[in-house]
Amino acid sequence: MLGATAGAYLLAGFTKGVIGLGLPTVAIGLLGLMMTPAQAAAILVVPSLVTNIWQFTAGGGLLALVRRMWPLLTGICLGTWIGAVMLPTAKGGQATFWLGAALAIYASLGLIKVEFSVPPRAEIWLGFVTGIATGAVTVATGVFVLPGVPYIQALHFERDRLVQALGLSFTVSTITLAIALAYAGEMHMSLAWPSLRALAAAAIGMWIGQFVRGKVKPATFRLFFFLGLLVLGAHLMLRQWL
Repeated sequence: MLGATAGAYLLAGFTKGVIGLGLPTVAIGLLGLMMTPAQAAAILVVPSLVTNIWQFTAGGGLLALVRRMWPLLTGICLGTWIGAVMLPTAKGGQATFWLGAALAIYASLGLIKVEFSVPPRAEIWLGFVTGIATGAVTVATGVFVLPGVPYIQALHFERDRLVQALGLSFTVSTITLAIALAYAGEMHMSLAWPSLRALAAAAIGMWIGQFVRGKVKPATFRLFFFLGLLVLGAHLMLRQWL
């Protein structure tokens, strides 16, 4: 169990280091073979929070980034609260399947270079609505990617700024998910040691992934980004049968 957990977080951290996301999806998907999704999500909180803070602080201009993304971040907080209230009646397996399908479709459009853009005048209301949906989906599935990632990608940040923006969004999602899990009674002190081991493995994997990202061209990064989303989407679709 110890080796499998470390391996899962090493791979998840590497994926996050390369494309800026994927730690929750990979980790929960693999750990879900050994424990309940709620237990896997609870172990995820510490490594996810630390690596996300690391990701969004690895660059300057943090206040400018927060000013631009505050509608999305506010919406995530509200959506997570709504999702936590509705959690006892949510059909998590079905939600995860359709989340994976939507992610795979979005990634496929990106691979054939169909791009989306958010007009500056729409960022406040669209960011807020997108944040609400992202928060609700996070509580239902434990995954932070939709619809927040397509929205952030549609803002057309350059490569490293995109990864930084994703880290900021995921940090808020992780904190609000932790609050939702505590509300549901899934956070326990017995998970502290497994969480620290997972953090160490994820940090090593993320450092290796960031090194790899620094060596690739922007066009190659774009290819990795959408291929990673496609694989994550397929994984989510198949997870309930694995």
